Amino acid sequence: MRALISVSDKTNLIELATELHNNGVELISTGGTQKAIADAGLLVKNISEITGFPEILDGRVKTLHPKVHGGLLGKSNEASHQQQMKENDIERIDFVVVNLYPFKQTISKPNVSFEECIENIDIGGPSMLRSAAKNFEDVVVLCDANDYLPTIQLWKNKELTHEHRKNLAAKVFRHTASYDALIASYLTEETFPEKLTLTFEKQQDLRYGENPHQQAAFYKNPIVNEYSIANAKQLHGKELSYNNIQDANAAIQIVNEFNNEICAVAIKHSNPCGVGVGANVLEAFTNCYNADSTSIFGGIVAINAEVDLQTAALLSNIFLEIIIAPSYSNDAFELLRKKKNIRLLQLENNATKSKLTVSNVAGGLLVQQADNEQVNMKDCKVVTQAQPTFESIEAANFLWKVVKHVKSNAIIVGNNKMTLGVGAGQMNRVGSAKIALEQAGELSKGAVLVSDAFFPMRDTVDLAAKYGITTIVQTGGSIKDEEAIAAANEHNIAMIFTGVRHFKH
Repeated sequence: MRALISVSDKTNLIELATELHNNGVELISTGGTQKAIADAGLLVKNISEITGFPEILDGRVKTLHPKVHGGLLGKSNEASHQQQMKENDIERIDFVVVNLYPFKQTISKPNVSFEECIENIDIGGPSMLRSAAKNFEDVVVLCDANDYLPTIQLWKNKELTHEHRKNLAAKVFRHTASYDALIASYLTEETFPEKLTLTFEKQQDLRYGENPHQQAAFYKNPIVNEYSIANAKQLHGKELSYNNIQDANAAIQIVNEFNNEICAVAIKHSNPCGVGVGANVLEAFTNCYNADSTSIFGGIVAINAEVDLQTAALLSNIFLEIIIAPSYSNDAFELLRKKKNIRLLQLENNATKSKLTVSNVAGGLLVQQADNEQVNMKDCKVVTQAQPTFESIEAANFLWKVVKHVKSNAIIVGNNKMTLGVGAGQMNRVGSAKIALEQAGELSKGAVLVSDAFFPMRDTVDLAAKYGITTIVQTGGSIKDEEAIAAANEHNIAMIFTGVRHFKH
């Protein structure tokens, strides 16, 4: 019996090679793998001894040869295959152990050259894996170091089943498909190519999905280094659930809008129930908490600055599922970790935003550019006789960063420090406005109301006036814009048109 071994990652290599050698399997290898096996005192042949052909083109061609692939693809139960192999002096290869050039690691290196990345595209490795996997009934194929020793133990005990061989083959095709997807992604410049090849690596199993009867897992983009919950480090607490990750993602997307301000966000069911900014962490979180001290119960809090002891003392008095921050002072961490079930996540500040968003629908995917549009109210159009004050402009800029993260129809009422009322996901815009204004109550007087899209009629303006709103921000673009403007003028409300819509579904 013969085994062909060629690996970039040498994990468990010598243990595997020793087991094979001690059980009478002839070892064949290439380059650095051959050297490592030989240095361990094991007899190993170079691939050139098998092919009768030297490695050429700086190692680009060494295993692409009929004596390799014939030995992998020849079926033991096909007489014609065995006859052709005999005629061409091709011997069967029984084990293939291959992992691929480190393409992912190479393209992830800072300042790496394009040429170096191209040279780390493996050709022979995937070819051997695919040949062996196609003929898995005759060839044991291993691409994962974690499978080496358990599989060899099964083989030694004559317990290596057809099902296990097939599972190993399936892993190979997942492995090579992922590898090719990374290469395609690296080389592709189009935003929406004719074929979208995505690959993700399993990060962890989750406690459950949206509901306890649904199983779930979390997968991570293997190369994109975004400000992402996938890059967070869990410091304390029980494992995450599907809904935890959804809400945590929603929280950090809002926090990431505030690169130059200290911000705290509380999330429930993927919508913000409170957002606050401040001169320090304590003030930011206090504003966030006061925005809706009821809904924050059982929620998720994200903060874009280090959590200090004073802030931790407030956080510890609330039932929260998760706290996300770039760091925690030692005393703050010690206080918070006393709460057994709370999850404390560390996520370093990184302003990098996603370029695309992907949503699954039955039978397909929806892919769009991420909503990273930035608007400064100073550049927007005031369409009413009343003019917004400096404070209203500041509030509008703050709230506009938040409203695009609220499910449509979305209405937010607030000032320049905090949200006061959030209306999300209603079937009509005035319904969302009622929720936001009722929540803000008396605090609506002198506040700003922001809408993620235009007003289809004047009813939202009339309602806002009853609560004392002084400035309204909307996109404009409705055929009834003039009615909304006229209503604002009647009530002496300043109205700003942004020209940008922020639907979120």
